Amino acid sequence: MKKNTLRAVVLCLSILLCFIAAGQSQNQGVLVIEGGTLIDGNGGQPVRDALIIVRGNRIETVSRKGQASYPAGAQVLQADGKFIIPGLMDAHVHYDEYMAELMLNNGVTAVFEIGGGGELGLARREAINRGKIPGPRLFLAGGSIAGARIAALGGYSPLAGPLASRVVSTGPEMARQVVKRFIEAGADMIKVHRGPTAEEYRVAAEEAHNAGLPVVVQPLGPHVYAREAVLAGADILEHAAGVEYSVARDPSRWEGWGQTEAHSLSPVPYVDMDDAKARDLIQLMVQRGVALEPDLVCKGRGLFIGPEWRAKYELLDYRLLSDPALAYLPERQRIKWLRNYVEFDDAPAAEQEQRRQGLRNMMRFIRMFHEAGGKVLAGTDTPGWAVAGQSLHYELELLVEAGLQPMAVITTATKNTAEAFRILDKLGTVEAGKLADIVVLNADPLQSISNTRSIEWVIKDGKVANHGYHRWFKTPFVDSGVEGLNWFSALKQQTMNEDSNWAFGWPPPGIGGISPGFVKEGGPDLTIRLTGVNFVIKSVVTFEGRPVPTRRISNTAIEATIPAHLVAAPGTYSVRVVNPEPLQRTEWNNGTSNRAFLVVDFRY
Repeated sequence: MKKNTLRAVVLCLSILLCFIAAGQSQNQGVLVIEGGTLIDGNGGQPVRDALIIVRGNRIETVSRKGQASYPAGAQVLQADGKFIIPGLMDAHVHYDEYMAELMLNNGVTAVFEIGGGGELGLARREAINRGKIPGPRLFLAGGSIAGARIAALGGYSPLAGPLASRVVSTGPEMARQVVKRFIEAGADMIKVHRGPTAEEYRVAAEEAHNAGLPVVVQPLGPHVYAREAVLAGADILEHAAGVEYSVARDPSRWEGWGQTEAHSLSPVPYVDMDDAKARDLIQLMVQRGVALEPDLVCKGRGLFIGPEWRAKYELLDYRLLSDPALAYLPERQRIKWLRNYVEFDDAPAAEQEQRRQGLRNMMRFIRMFHEAGGKVLAGTDTPGWAVAGQSLHYELELLVEAGLQPMAVITTATKNTAEAFRILDKLGTVEAGKLADIVVLNADPLQSISNTRSIEWVIKDGKVANHGYHRWFKTPFVDSGVEGLNWFSALKQQTMNEDSNWAFGWPPPGIGGISPGFVKEGGPDLTIRLTGVNFVIKSVVTFEGRPVPTRRISNTAIEATIPAHLVAAPGTYSVRVVNPEPLQRTEWNNGTSNRAFLVVDFRY
């Protein structure tokens, strides 16, 4: 009897503990933002004393204080006196791992990698979405379709190998197949770069739209500019590209301008803007629902529209980049960001003023477009021309300077961007049912758009993001493919031009490809194949600096076996080929090849 009683007591306690645990687990997933003024991203009247309940990673309820109840154990953020906006979106990014904290600390919870991203981008996107690594939501093009001009700079075949950043199309059917390939790989959008014909644009848009994806374009000729791209089915004009040529009084004056890399981001052709042509193009874009992503912070870099703008932004960037906690930023990138401000210092005064006048006219076009009902998107083209994260706030300020009201500017980095990229059902506004990406500000952005920089909390995917910068910050997916391909090409050419016996000793090795380049964690011993030049009988492959079993196949192919324990954890691993002494041509990296990268992805 005692034994049965004891069992009953234990059973009751177990059931009670299960109920308690269940209640706690339910409450642990609830986040509440109580109080504050909600600017929900729709452009309507702000809501005072808001109450937002987030369960898991979704917004469950948006109401007023006292109008809804929430669990006693919920995490509550008291937001009285603060201002709530949707998580910000940067509509034009070339994403890299070191940007994660820069983006999140600046309230940027989603970015659009419209340059491609490739297989490495797909791995990053998946890891971020599954909470394995920190970062903003990542939306990818996978790669882009380019024309013959890009071929001259070194394009990639779409028929073999991994996703390429730029694939050169040779006709409409090839463009169609490339788009299908990107869609199959998991692209969130389709990007058409400079060079393709109008028919290639049209086919790409047709395939993308059939799959429900938006088309982002950079139509800088020689066949297609803004008007032709809009007629072909484009959804988003990146950089507002091609507009300057489509609205020029004398298009012949600018023939070929955009084909030169130095001119591709220049606002100078806007000095020739014809307002009648501008209104006609705007009407067409609005009718067709084409969004404008201008990148003013990129187009105006170093000069902007006056010296006071440069002085302000240059100082803000210098202060940020001097933070010791950001020591992990690549030095070359830090220098590039600061050098952007001096890029045109040596240009003649007349040329500087011409750029400023072009930028002013571009901003006037944006205002005209907005007033006609057009959708403007906020983007930066980071990291090439603007500091990741922080520069999005500069872009918002420049859009206000262009003539948009702060409320409208907030929508450029929230609702408009989500709508243009066809994800408004998930993001872009603070509404019940949407993913919980929210920023809480300490000051009113409607009084001054600069207050978007006064951030108290960033909520991404229903969780309060870790604030601040950390010098130990590191994520696993750093690089992929092969580093130093220009170096390799030069070595290969040198090898072909020289006699097979340059001199006494072993020749310098070089790597041109690695296969596989991506594997999953936790697999067995791995055999990789490297292709390149000057692999000799005594060549040794090193993995993160340590020799591994090597088998030479030929002068241009070599295999190595990586023990399972070395590829057990996700990360980016360096692979080289080392040739022994005696060496010839030591100036070619002293007998050590360039690096190839093996990416070990998470196994989900």
